[in-house]
Amino acid sequence: MKYIPTIGIECHVQLSTKTKLFSEVDNDARGKEPNSCVSPVDYALPGMLPRLNGEAIKFAIRAGRAMNCKINPYSRFDRKHYFYPDSPKGYQITQFYHPIIGEGYVELPSGTRIRIEHAHLEGDAGKLTHFDNYSLVDLNRVDTPLIEIVSMPDIHSAHDAHDYCKELWRLMRYAEVTYGDLYNGNMRFDVNVSIAPDGSEKLGTRAEVKNLNSFRSVERAVEYEIARQTKLLEAGEKVIQETRGWNDSTSKTTGQRSKEEAKDYRYMPEPDLPPIELSDEFIKTESDKLPLMPVDYRAKFSKQLAGDILEILLDYPELMHALDGIDKKYVNMIANLFASVLLAEEKSAEYLNDLPDATHLNDLAEMNAKKELSSTATKEVFLRLFDPQMRNHETKAIAKELGLIQENDLGALEAIVNIVLAKPETQKAQADFRNGEEKVIGFLVGQVMKESRGKANPSAVQEILRKKLS
Repeated sequence: MKYIPTIGIECHVQLSTKTKLFSEVDNDARGKEPNSCVSPVDYALPGMLPRLNGEAIKFAIRAGRAMNCKINPYSRFDRKHYFYPDSPKGYQITQFYHPIIGEGYVELPSGTRIRIEHAHLEGDAGKLTHFDNYSLVDLNRVDTPLIEIVSMPDIHSAHDAHDYCKELWRLMRYAEVTYGDLYNGNMRFDVNVSIAPDGSEKLGTRAEVKNLNSFRSVERAVEYEIARQTKLLEAGEKVIQETRGWNDSTSKTTGQRSKEEAKDYRYMPEPDLPPIELSDEFIKTESDKLPLMPVDYRAKFSKQLAGDILEILLDYPELMHALDGIDKKYVNMIANLFASVLLAEEKSAEYLNDLPDATHLNDLAEMNAKKELSSTATKEVFLRLFDPQMRNHETKAIAKELGLIQENDLGALEAIVNIVLAKPETQKAQADFRNGEEKVIGFLVGQVMKESRGKANPSAVQEILRKKLS
């Protein structure tokens, strides 16, 4: 029997506000000591009341608009009760009944649209680290502002699950609402997978795989779950509704606990926070701050750039913003330098923080187009543009200082060619070329390049050699 998979994904996005959602504590705990970014508000000591971070509301609006979502003018917070060591309050402040972000959609590179049911604001839980016979809790993450994005069950393959998560990651980074560091958990994915017989109107029993933090893990976990559930059904067994964990090293999911339902959490309105009421003007003002999104860059550059190069660069908002200022006729060349030279560098992550300006890059492309720089020299000058000592130098000045500007004066080149052709060691190659051995032209060009100390334009040299030897 053929089974059709159905996948829904919940994505937790940590917002990069300066302070936490309900307190004035530093929200960036990267590299900080455990339990050093906490306050009595975060773990709800008696008498401590939450105070809503207004910036988180603005970030949520931008995030929602990045996903083509409706922003709800009225929203409110609720308490979600559960007891676990990473949640010292005994409850989580979230938005269950009235979320701030309504329905929308995310468009994948393939053109497939995945509908968004809603996205809500909430405070994150802490982090547990498990050892053989004990666990440690770090509360730095408690009440980090999150939006939880809930998709509709529109995904039907592991490949689309991968692409959806990646596009969501891009959208949040382009909207500038998160650091987007998957390794540090700035975005995490919970994947619900079910399968049903082809043609069935009823979805199968779902299993939820929690806390995936890479696109590849999402894809592999979905593939595994589809295979696991198919095997169960084909053996006449039932799929259990449960929460499962993913193990990267074994490439398997394992059961953790039965899946809770909404009634298990005893949701109630949060008594310490008033409802959020947003004016149309406020929503519009924040929505208008949204910069160009990946879909905009695809529309702008798809005719100029190869699809694979464009998709590589779309992972880096900084590079796409930089391409925006490049002369149209040079976009392809600069894009290829970004993709094949810059991103291959060990320090590429550092370089992204301080890219050369458009003037330097346009000048570099123009020098290459005029054959003042060879392709190799162009790459060398390009990398030197990232050198702090060269930062204020003009592109041409850097090329001159490095002695990389090609000789294009035909008269000067002809004189060098004459010197080479007069040398005894080139006579046999000249005779071989005249006898039809085409490949020896490379040897002669190399001799001219050596004589010119690498400054001769190879294509111009070859043209002069062919004329003289014809």
